[in-house]
Amino acid sequence: MTGPIVLLQKIIEDFELEILYESDHLEDIQIAAPDVTRPGLQLAGYFDYFSEDRIQVIGNMEYAYLGKLSPEVRRKRLQALFSCGIPCLIITRNHECFPEVLLAAKRNKVPILRTRLATSDFMSSLVKHLNVELAPRISEHGVLVEVNGEGILILGDSGVGKSETALEIVKRGHRLIADDQVEIRRVSETTLLGRAPDIIRHLIEIRGIGIINVKELFGVSSVKIQESIDFVINLELWDEKKTYDRLGINEETTEILGIPVPSITIPVGPGRNLAIIVEAAAINFRVKKMGYNAAKDLIDQVFPNSGS
Repeated sequence: MTGPIVLLQKIIEDFELEILYESDHLEDIQIAAPDVTRPGLQLAGYFDYFSEDRIQVIGNMEYAYLGKLSPEVRRKRLQALFSCGIPCLIITRNHECFPEVLLAAKRNKVPILRTRLATSDFMSSLVKHLNVELAPRISEHGVLVEVNGEGILILGDSGVGKSETALEIVKRGHRLIADDQVEIRRVSETTLLGRAPDIIRHLIEIRGIGIINVKELFGVSSVKIQESIDFVINLELWDEKKTYDRLGINEETTEILGIPVPSITIPVGPGRNLAIIVEAAAINFRVKKMGYNAAKDLIDQVFPNSGS
């Protein structure tokens, strides 16, 4: 398979699914489709537009329908479904498994799983889980922190001060998500989700000190597993030949995985307290989202007829 995949074994572990029939290649089954199907029409014999690569879920309606069929018809319908090459079948609400289901599963080597959850609850949780696990993704060299509820992605060249800024932000009561490498996933048309690779989660590298564990030093409230990316701050060394926006009128964006994210560029020079600047930028961004722009308000007062 090309693109992101998630192992069926991981889904079983994450959702604590009961294994009713374990095929001999369960650990190798990969899921690449983020959607889930309730095969009601297929159990009635209609297979047009059927996506056989999706996880199949049987709930109350499908279970009741199968119960009204004769054993022979039930066997034929289930064999037709399982012979399509579906990755697995999950039975919800702890329903008993029909013998014909197990027979078709063994013939076609398709795992049968079961959950105690209601069908709608289970499917919504599973689809959300798959959308995150199978989302398009990239890895960015940067830092991701949460400041007053906003996910702030800090980008910049190596040595510009991203990690030191993140450490000071944590000391000021905010939370670290990732340092050095940020895994970014596009989980919807408008939402980016960032997290740290497992091996470096909660860690920050500070030149001259080395690796520190933020969770151990500052407590569990100082870290977070993942966060949406709401705002991007680009740090760059101060260039005297470059003109920087002093009022904040210009609205910049940084495109990540095809999604434009509001951003600003902050020049880094001696004596600048980057942590306070980043914190102020995050608060200002939040205020702008609520409809207030200090720069535009100032211009309106100075030039009341400017039409801005």
